[in-house]
Amino acid sequence: MVLVLDVSLISGRSVSLEADDEASVESLKRQAHVALGVSRGWLLNSSGDVLDGGTSLKKARLVSGDALILQISELQIWGNTCCRFGNLAFAAILGDGSVLTWGKADGGGDSSKVKDQLKNVRQIQATKDAFAAILVDGSVVTWGDACAGGDSSKVQKQLKGVRQIQASLRAFAAILGDGCVVTWGSADAGGDSSIFQKQLKNVKQVQASLFAFAAILDDGSVVTWGNPGYGGDSTEVQEQLKNVQCIQATRGAFAAILDDGSVVTWGKADCGGDSGKVQKQLANVRRIQAARGAFAAIKGDGFVVTWGQADGGGDSSSVQEQLRPHAGSASCH
Repeated sequence: MVLVLDVSLISGRSVSLEADDEASVESLKRQAHVALGVSRGWLLNSSGDVLDGGTSLKKARLVSGDALILQISELQIWGNTCCRFGNLAFAAILGDGSVLTWGKADGGGDSSKVKDQLKNVRQIQATKDAFAAILVDGSVVTWGDACAGGDSSKVQKQLKGVRQIQASLRAFAAILGDGCVVTWGSADAGGDSSIFQKQLKNVKQVQASLFAFAAILDDGSVVTWGNPGYGGDSTEVQEQLKNVQCIQATRGAFAAILDDGSVVTWGKADCGGDSGKVQKQLANVRRIQAARGAFAAIKGDGFVVTWGQADGGGDSSSVQEQLRPHAGSASCH
């Protein structure tokens, strides 16, 4: 039996769909995604219960005329805090994939000029004074201060199939589906990667300090660009940057974990770029977390090693005894 069901978004936008009662809820959900132009979400019945995607419409007790809700996600809010000086503006992705902004107008709080383009948004990133939104189709919409990445017109044709965006203080770097990287914004903050473009292929991760970027390639090597003093120049440690698994960044430095658990750092020494004093301890590292000017590394045995600005978390001597793993405790994940 063919059912006619009404599916709507929280915004009120709706569509009428036809489906056989033996079809799965999952197939109806996919229909709804296409019809409503969204990429995610789950179906709720009139009582607000989430419908099991693996069950049939008949077993879900749906009948023609039922009204269903396609709930995309909870409200998500981004603030332009990459500078860690506080928010100037906010951008929120609403349940239907549209965006609401507020705060300093020329810092990204006013998105009225691109409002009609901000539909089906799946992710937002922010510099100090601008925002960049990735849409479901992989395209990008930007707004805010042009010098901080709010104007992407020069690279707009290249911004297709974008899977991730990273932000420095005043520039953006986007990883495309083919592993290439597109950058825009202030050149002195990493917005110009043209001289490294041939190297920026098969990129799997990008991290950013205030004025520089670091990209890990599929082969485990690293490419850096931007302000040399903030980690944009990794030539002194380039030979060590092999088989890199992940990178973290403070305001002015980067730390990379290699596949053998060792760590390589570069950038501003007082921001964690110099790990010489703790280098012998940095073995079998599983995870690194970054603060404004310091790093903390969790080792496989559960011990924690810190370095960088002492008053910014780089000196953990006062709590080191408490950071020791307890007997029988599990290693970090």
